[in-house]
Parts: sequence; C-alpha cells; structure tokens
Amino acid sequence: MITAFLLRSLDRRISIAVALLLAVAILVPVLNLSTGPTHPLHVPTYIMALFGKYLTYALLALALDLVWGFCGILSLGHGAFFALGGYAMGMYLMRQIGSRGVYGDPILPDFMVFLNWKELPWFWYGFDQFWFAALMVLLVPGLLAFVFGWFAFRSRVNGVYLSIITQAMTYALLLAFFRNDMGFGGNNGMTDFKDILGFNIQADGTRASLFAATAIFLALSLTIASAIVRSKFGKVLVGVRDAESRTRFLGYRVEHFKLFTFVVSAMMAGIAGALYVPQVGIINPGEFAPANSIEVVIWTAVGGRGTLIGPIIGAILVNGGKTIFTGLFPEFWLFALGGLFVAVTLFLPKGVVGTIAHHLGRWKAVPDAAAPAAEEDGIEAKIQAAE
Repeated sequence: MITAFLLRSLDRRISIAVALLLAVAILVPVLNLSTGPTHPLHVPTYIMALFGKYLTYALLALALDLVWGFCGILSLGHGAFFALGGYAMGMYLMRQIGSRGVYGDPILPDFMVFLNWKELPWFWYGFDQFWFAALMVLLVPGLLAFVFGWFAFRSRVNGVYLSIITQAMTYALLLAFFRNDMGFGGNNGMTDFKDILGFNIQADGTRASLFAATAIFLALSLTIASAIVRSKFGKVLVGVRDAESRTRFLGYRVEHFKLFTFVVSAMMAGIAGALYVPQVGIINPGEFAPANSIEVVIWTAVGGRGTLIGPIIGAILVNGGKTIFTGLFPEFWLFALGGLFVAVTLFLPKGVVGTIAHHLGRWKAVPDAAAPAAEEDGIEAKIQAAE
C-alpha cells in the first residue's frame, strides 16, 4: 500500500530525477572501484567523497524546500537538525574507536580522557550499536522539531518572527555544544573515526558504499517529498502557504499540517547530517552556525523554491562553485555568495529550475492556444467552400 502510494507520486520529472540518482549510486562507485587511476573513466576517491558531500547538502536543501516551498515556513534553523543528525552518527563512530584512540581507553573517547571524565555519560549509552545511533539520527532532530513546532505553530508565530526564532534556536545550540562540559567534544568536536559497521572508514570500498547510500537516500527522500506534496495533504499545505487564514476558516487545523511537515523535514535533515559525517570525517559545533542555515536558503532559492528538484540542483551548483571559487579567490567567496543571492532574487525569483519550467510552460502554451484557432479557421473555410 505504501509502495503504491509512493509510485503514484512519481510524475515524469521526479521519475527522471530518481532514475538519475539511482544510476549515479551505481555508476560512480563502479567506476571508482573497477577502473585503475590511468583509466579515462576512473573516478578518484577524493572526487567521489566530494560529490558525496554535495549530495548530503542536496538532501538538506530538499528538506528545507518541503517546509519553505510548500508550507511557507522559512526556517533558518535547519542547520541545527543537520548537525544533530551528524552528532548522533559521530557518537556511534567514536564508540567504534575503542582502545585504538590516542589514550587507549576502551570506553571513553579521547576528548573525555583529556578532560578527565571518569565515566561515560548516560546519554552516550547505546551508541555502540548502529541501530540505536540510526534511530537517534531520526528521533533527536524529529523530537526537537516537534517540541519547537508544537509551541510555535500553536501560538501562530509566522513569517519573519518564526525565522528569527529558528535561528535563535540554532545559535543557542551552537553555544551549548561549544562547552566542554556538555560531553560532545567542545569546540574541537569529534574526529579520528576508524570504522563504520566493522569496515575501515578510509577504505575505498567503504567510501564508495557511503556515496551510494547517500544517493539512494536522496532518491528515496525525493520520492517521499513528492508523495507528500502531490497528495491531498500537499494541496492543503499549498493552501496554508498561500492563504493560511482562509485555510483555517475552511476548518483545517493548520498547526497540525505545519507540525507534521516540519518534523518530517527535520528528520530528512538529520539523515543528511548522519551521511555527511563519515564522508567528511569530522563533526563540530561549527555546523550549528547560523550562516550555514542561511546558505541552505540560498541553495534552495537558486535552484528553485517549491520545485523539489530545484534545491537539489541548487545545492550541487552552489557548492561546486564554492569549491572552485574558494580555491581561486578564497577571500571573495562570501561576497560572491551574497551577490548570487541578490541576483537570483532580482532576475530569477523562481530559481533556475522554476524559471526554466515557466518558460517551457509558456512555449508549450503557444501551440496549444494556436490549435483551436487553426481548427476554427478550417471550419470557416469548409463553410465558405460549401456555400
């Protein structure tokens, strides 16, 4: 039943995007593992890891588009959900180090030994098991989103006020995780990971598997998001975005629709963070920085808000440009990013994908509009010939 519901949500554009992501999930690891460095089709491991990071950013942008593009909630705190998912995965990876750490303690991570912790904190229990860490990747961001959304949406906090509150939440978490006594590594965070599910995290095969898993989860999340927005529930979401008061007047509990979408989006962001950490090799409080959440908004706007596919493309394009630009002109990147956002707002308000779809729709409408006129002219010609 769930499978049929998801399959019905796949229109032509989404189906093509999902097929491309699944093809990439297979093709890139195969080209990395089965071809030598001298082969013209070889994909180097560092390139694969870099694009794997881009795909986690694409999943984060998709999560934001679900709430901003279809529900009208401009969240400036999705970086917090991303970071919490990353920390949950980082805690699992730290527990896998065991006695191979610098201090050789089989239980305590190195930073706890350095800070003279005597025993493992209670909230670290269970993170030696992957299933528990995977569960926390979903539950922790989802629970935070539920509690935050429950109070915010019931209080009818909207617009810029909601955006400011979400950013304040992110900044508060940034300050909390910077503290050494929180038990999350302080300002240094967590790094020096060894294994994941018993496999060497630095091995080419493991990195290829992480890349494939990221592409597959992105395809699955895109399918789920499409199923949500194309259902009757999604139509109500659009009503909430465009005319919340009217939707409320029709009898819909708007806060429930917002809350559900916000929680699902937060869980997607948590998954993105969990896939990000083993590929990058570090997680620290800098991931909570408000500027990171603002960047996600820029990716979504550049690609096209409310298109699902647009934020994925926007995240890949902007971060690819960031990699190139920071290598050539590192001191000017923030100016370039700000200029890009201003340019998109002024000249491409629908984003890259939204603008292309708009123009394609106009070109398609011209022949459709001309067809009835041509048919009418043909009928008149036949009448005149008959007369």
